[in-house]
Amino acid sequence: MIEGICIEGLVYGIMVLGVFLEFRILNFCDMTVDGSFPMGACVLAACLTRHIHPLPALLLVFAAGLTAGCITSLIYTKLKIPDILAGILCMTMLYSVNLRIMSNRSNVSFLKIPTPFSQIMDYMEHNVPSLPPETGVVLLLIIGVGVLKLLLDVFFHTDLGLTMGALGANPQMVISQGVNPRSVRTIGICFGNGLAALAGACAAMYGGFADVGSGTGVVVSGLASLMLGEFILRSNRIGIQTLRVLIGSLVYRGIMFTGRIYGYKIGLTSNDLRLITGLLIILCLAISNTDIPAYFREHLRRREGGVQ
Repeated sequence: MIEGICIEGLVYGIMVLGVFLEFRILNFCDMTVDGSFPMGACVLAACLTRHIHPLPALLLVFAAGLTAGCITSLIYTKLKIPDILAGILCMTMLYSVNLRIMSNRSNVSFLKIPTPFSQIMDYMEHNVPSLPPETGVVLLLIIGVGVLKLLLDVFFHTDLGLTMGALGANPQMVISQGVNPRSVRTIGICFGNGLAALAGACAAMYGGFADVGSGTGVVVSGLASLMLGEFILRSNRIGIQTLRVLIGSLVYRGIMFTGRIYGYKIGLTSNDLRLITGLLIILCLAISNTDIPAYFREHLRRREGGVQ
């Protein structure tokens, strides 16, 4: 159970990093993620069935996500369509594109196709039988996601990263500095969808199949993970912000696992998981609006200062 929570939390944490970049840094409501997430799985399936090595396949997956984000940005900037509608339009079109990528099949199984995850689990099963096979996948994801987080932290300290953050907070200030906001926003949208596609490919490798409908509700689960992380850790430091994104993803997946395993005791089924997700988001928003964490911080400050 712990290994499954860690794997899903880290895999979907890659997608939540993309949601964080678009929704929090750029202040751009992008629904394209619901289409770019399964697109990553579909591109990976198309590559693996054609015996393309997984490493260049993952590079193609990331490039496909970049393309999806670029299309959304062009719809938004060139056609003057609102951001949420531009994302919905691109997400809708990507469903047909994903079917084309998989030769008009709705799903493709990886059971007879070796993937990095399956190869690692086979190695662990034969060489380290004392540990669960999923342990190797957890270690691989910790290293991969950790490197990705560090790269993002470094990027947000560059001129482009700082400009991207300023664009989400105050677009007029960026324009006054002579920077083209369309270019900066496009880069952020493309990169966010590239991360979502990469997460979709990893989720397909772990699940053992690629499905064109796997992206349904991904944005909502990403927002739930994002808000859970913000409730747990509050900081303006970008390193802490990217860390709490991953923590929120792990906590959210832990809640979903608990609901699937023990939910039957209160009559919950897998069909109720989206209801739980929506209630989690509402609860996080309600708590943040009442500023309950500020009360606890003030209470702790008074105790440390000796004020009763």
